[in-house]
Amino acid sequence: MTFVKHELNQGMKTFWIWTSSIAFMVAICVFMFPEMTGEMDSMTQMFSSMGSLTTAFGMDQINFGSLIGFYAIEAGSIIGLGGAFYTALISVGVLAKEEKDRTSEFLLSHPVTRVQVISEKLVATVAQVLAMNVVVFLISIGSIAVIGETIPWKEISLLHLAFVLMQIEIAGICFGISAFIKRGSLGIGLGIAILMYFLNLVANIAEGSKFLKFFSAFSMSEGADIVSSGKLEMKYVFVGMTVAIIGIITGYIKYSRKDIS
Repeated sequence: MTFVKHELNQGMKTFWIWTSSIAFMVAICVFMFPEMTGEMDSMTQMFSSMGSLTTAFGMDQINFGSLIGFYAIEAGSIIGLGGAFYTALISVGVLAKEEKDRTSEFLLSHPVTRVQVISEKLVATVAQVLAMNVVVFLISIGSIAVIGETIPWKEISLLHLAFVLMQIEIAGICFGISAFIKRGSLGIGLGIAILMYFLNLVANIAEGSKFLKFFSAFSMSEGADIVSSGKLEMKYVFVGMTVAIIGIITGYIKYSRKDIS
């Protein structure tokens, strides 16, 4: 597990910067809820009359005045986008950075196979994603307890599970892409995350564009859908996990055959 430890040590600073930033903003959102409860009725009416914007964020499906409704929209947006960006950032360069940093000769001179190198880098990437989600989940639960609200365990657990699955899909895609590039590209990773986010928004707004949800990892982490139905949309989960597996397998095949300079 030498390479796992190495990757985790290399990514420690980035991990804590992103994790603490996301957790802090989520906590602020939760702490704002008691101060806004007196204005929730007027805010719910305002949000429900914003036309396409209301539909895009699913605010027509849930009660924005409830804690879980407020959490799904406000905190959900932070965790969704922040988690997607962080996942794309660490996974899109995980196989490419050895050539970028000119450490590939040192790495591959060790008595290990490329499959082992890939596997340990994949384990390290997934471990960072899971650790980030655990910290954010605990901070979320703690923040809700601090303000004295009842913790909606089922809904909030489903929401955070959906965020993990969404990030795993993005990680799988970016991991596969990482095997094809010689220099880690932050732009590619963030571009994929942003593209998927807007594809999901378009699918929510335009009735004839619902098929775009199958091309967006964000479709499985729709807070409004999860809270209103009390379950995950399994068709999107199945497609997302299939895409993640294909991306990972592609990364293995390409990197195992790649001419690394």
